[in-house]
Parts: sequence; C-alpha cells; structure tokens
Amino acid sequence: MPAAIPDSARSGRATLRPNHLKQSHSLHSQWAGVASVPVTHSYGQSAPGCCDLGAVPPEGLLLQGDSGLWAQVSLSDCWQCVSSRQGELSKGFVEALKAVVGSPHVSTAAAVREQHGHDESMHRCQPPDAVVWPQNVEQVSRLAALCYSQGVPIIPFGTGTGVEGGVCAVQGGVCINLTHMDKILELNLEDFSVVVEPGVTHKTLNTHLRDSGLWFPVDPGADASLCGMVATGASGTNAVRYGTMRENVLNLEVVLPGGQVLHTAGRGRHFRKSAAGYNLTGLFVGSEGTLGLITAATLRLHPAPEATVVATCAFPSVQAAVDSTVHILQAAVPVARIEFLDDVTMDACNRHSQLNCSVAPTLFLEFHGSEQALAEQLQLAEEITQHNGAFHFSSAKEAEERSRLWAARHNAWYAVLALRPGYKGYSTDVCVPISRLPEIVVQTKEDLKAQGLTGAIVGHVGDGNFHCILLVDPEDPEELHRVKAFSEQLGRRALALHGTCTGEHGIGLGKRQLLQEEVGAVGMETMRRLKAMLDPQGLMNPGKVL
Repeated sequence: MPAAIPDSARSGRATLRPNHLKQSHSLHSQWAGVASVPVTHSYGQSAPGCCDLGAVPPEGLLLQGDSGLWAQVSLSDCWQCVSSRQGELSKGFVEALKAVVGSPHVSTAAAVREQHGHDESMHRCQPPDAVVWPQNVEQVSRLAALCYSQGVPIIPFGTGTGVEGGVCAVQGGVCINLTHMDKILELNLEDFSVVVEPGVTHKTLNTHLRDSGLWFPVDPGADASLCGMVATGASGTNAVRYGTMRENVLNLEVVLPGGQVLHTAGRGRHFRKSAAGYNLTGLFVGSEGTLGLITAATLRLHPAPEATVVATCAFPSVQAAVDSTVHILQAAVPVARIEFLDDVTMDACNRHSQLNCSVAPTLFLEFHGSEQALAEQLQLAEEITQHNGAFHFSSAKEAEERSRLWAARHNAWYAVLALRPGYKGYSTDVCVPISRLPEIVVQTKEDLKAQGLTGAIVGHVGDGNFHCILLVDPEDPEELHRVKAFSEQLGRRALALHGTCTGEHGIGLGKRQLLQEEVGAVGMETMRRLKAMLDPQGLMNPGKVL
C-alpha cells in the first residue's frame, strides 16, 4: 500500500468511530486510533460516511490511520462498521456525557431515543444512541467538544415539529435536546430586538411580549422553537408582510462542532444593518444543524398593529382564487396574510375545527393598520375578489373569531390527516415567482386527480409558497412510490418556473437531489467546501442537506 494517495483519488471524507462503541470486530481494535480518514472510491462520489453502503465499491475503502499508513477495508468490514454505528455507546462515553450535564439529563432508554429519532415527517424513525439535555451554552460547548473528539455524530433537537426528517439520526450518535435552555435573555424595547435561548417557542415569546406593544410575526403554524425556526429558515403566514426568519435574525450564538462559541455578528450586537465582513448570520439561517448548534438568537421585533381584521372569501375555481392573490398584491394592498385553502382542505377544516365555511377554493386574508386604513384595504380586497367571482366574502374584527379562523388554518395538517385515519402525511413545499403561481397551482390540482392521490393544497400564496399535503398508506409500497414521484415532479416543475423546491421546510433528507438541480454543480461544491471547513469530520447532523 503506498504511503500517499494521489489527490485525484481522494473523493470524500468518512469517519470511523470505534472508540466509543461496544464492538468486538477486529477492524475496530486494529484502527482504534483513527479519528478522520479520507475515502477513495472508483466512481468519484463523496461518501457521507462509512454508514452509506451504497457508496462503498466492491473493492472496499482505503483508510489512513494516525501513523500515515493506508489499509484496504472490505465491504464486509464496512458492514460491521455500519452495524456498530447504530449500536450502544460505551459505558465510559455515557459517563463522560453525564459528567458534563448530570445523570438526570442523559438518557439511553429506547423509548426516549425513539421519540427523538423522528419528526412530523413520514421518514422512518432513526433513533440516536443517547439523548442529552444541556442547561447552558457552556455545557453545549463541552458536549460538542467531547463528541467531536471521539468521532460521535451530533444531532440538534428542538420541538421535533419539522417535516423533512431533520432530526433522524442516520448514523446514530448523540441527540442534543436544547429545550431546557428556555430563557428570554434580553429584551430591548427601544431597539426592537430580543435575545432568546433555543427552548423558547414562537407562542411563548409573543405571550411574553403581550403588554410591550411589540410582537414577533414569523408564524410557522406549529409552536416551533425559535432557534429551530432559524435552523430551517422557517416563515409562515405573515411572511408576505413581515418577511421570513432570514429577514428577522440579527445575530446568532452558535457552538461550532469542536466546541468553539461563535457570535455571528459580534458578541451582544443587535444593529439593524451592517456592511462589515461576510454575512455569517445568514450562513447559519437555514443550515439545518449541519454547521453548528444555535444556542441563542437575537431577533427583530415589530410594533403590534393598532387594529386587525380578517376576511374570508370562496371562489368558483382554483384559478379564480389564485388570480385574486396576484391582483391584490399588484394593487399594492398591504395585506398581512393571504392564505389559500382548496376545497379538500376546507372540507377537512370544517369537520376538524367545527367551521361552517363553503367547501370551495378559499382565501383567508388578514389586514393590519389603523381603523381607517383597514376599511380601505378591506373594501379594495373585496372589489378585487368579487371581480374574480368570489362569493361569501365576510370579515371579522373580534379577536375570538380571528383566532378561531387562524387556528383552523394552522391545524389544516391534522385536519387533512383525519380524512384517512392511520395514513401518514407528506407535505411538498415549493415556491415560485408570484406571476407563475396560478399556473403551477392549477396544474398541481389536475395532477392529483390524474394520479389518483388523496391530497389537499394549502399555501402562503402571498409569497408564492404552497404545500400539497399527500396522504399515503405507509404499508403500500406502490402508493409510496407514486407519492415520491409526484413530489419530485412538482419540485422540478417549480424549478422550471424559476422557483425553489422548498420555501420554508428545508432540504432535510428528502430534497437533496432537488437541491443539486436547483443550485447547480458550482453551488453544491461551494456548500460542500463550507461544510468541510466548519465540520471536517462530517459529524454535525450527518446526511442532511448535502
């Protein structure tokens, strides 16, 4: 075996982590000193790690140890490595975790691990080897350093409300549950900013702000953790007026894989704009836990509106409803929310939330401002929608009625799932330029019927983003295949219309191929280099995004 391998043969990096796992196979005793090893394979693919047998060629892998010597590892050896990576952590390593956070805050119980191995998606549960609950950033830093020094994958966990499999521990490892860090650290009323720990949720923050005259408008529907929302680049119903998480994050505290603590805009800074250096804050928004652990977020707050009114109107067709959305935006009506629900969704919401709305394509709208401004906005919106054939246009100012309508909208996912008990839900998440929205929504509705799939369409159509909630029998391989094919077809249609495969859910496990098609080879290589620089061992939430 040569002492050096040509650069052309080095196509990726993988990590062998025998030190912390109970494993009697000779491969692990032979290579107990290996921390990070280059991998070469004949077809030039970057391997995400030894766990991906699909990336192992028949001749096996070339591994380099601390001494610089290389050894050939066979496919059967790699299988043993895979089996161990989903195995049991060594007693010594578990004790080391307990030494950092305390015994009550570490669990290796099967039920706890399974709870942390899945989110709201249909991706199968892949539990971590252990779950830990740190209480502060110092403990997170020590945990990250410990795991990274031993080659253990790290999976951040918030409320588990994601829908792209982002918390699945595809290589085992340690799940770091950040929900015990739940303090609002600093509130700057005059500067319209707040600093929160990762356990603080959207609803908790707005409850805290209730008497301050300020609020945080980014609302993904579920009561997600705010730092989790940062990690996925979330948005929601208010994005058309107030922007997504990308526009509302001022600074982040991030624990990097080796344990270093980074303040992306500088410690304690909460300015409204800056031209200083690279946008490190933006780099971590939407990174899905693959670059570091977000342990605090400085967020932009907004003045609470003087008055609010909500309106609903039904339409004779999907085309008429979506056309109205485009016309309202073109008329510069400062709508705060504009949500589309198709007939299937409305039927489900009527049943689930005890509404009495027309079973027809419907828009939910909300307006913010002074009483006089609201009257003008409402009148203009009604004129535009009626021009497109709307019927049953109604409005409400009472807080109770407004809350009831938006609760029904936010519970649409569960309402649709209730249409077929026992089935799983899968949500698409494409976003297109506003001008192409009518075309893609109408085509998607036709595709659902043509392919015989049970699905509903809802969307934050004010910014071109909509979801198709597909119901699928997880025990029916043929139906699973059709759902997957439909989702990929929809994603590619959005790309063809100069849109994106994901407006707010993130890439996770299921959209990695579409990401490649969206950003291209140079974009992917740039992302891989950034990932390799920050996480050279590939241990931060492995298998996601790239």
